[in-house]
Amino acid sequence: MGVIVLIYLLILIIFALIAFSVFQLKLAGIKVKDFWGFIQANEMLDKLYVFSKKYKLMSPQEQIIFLSEAEKVFSAFDKIPNMVWEDEYRKYSQVVDTYKNIRVARWNQQNTSNNG
Repeated sequence: MGVIVLIYLLILIIFALIAFSVFQLKLAGIKVKDFWGFIQANEMLDKLYVFSKKYKLMSPQEQIIFLSEAEKVFSAFDKIPNMVWEDEYRKYSQVVDTYKNIRVARWNQQNTSNNG
């Protein structure tokens, strides 16, 4: 009998912690779905950060994939207050810089091929 009460008590504590977490997110003005997307985008940011260091070696297809994934990360990060992800700012900034460089390089290629 005591084990069943302990199990119910643990389950109650788990649900209370989840409810408290959701309440804290709501107080911060963050939707749970947006926060979950941010967690996934944070994992992708780590991968994009590694690629951003060697973007000059990327093929055109890899650049397109990088741009697409970076846009998803930017969208997820835009929904979350900056103070939540300030620890990741260096990686985010590097990915943004690489994103801009690739966009400019692709734009220059398009313009030279159109004018040539």
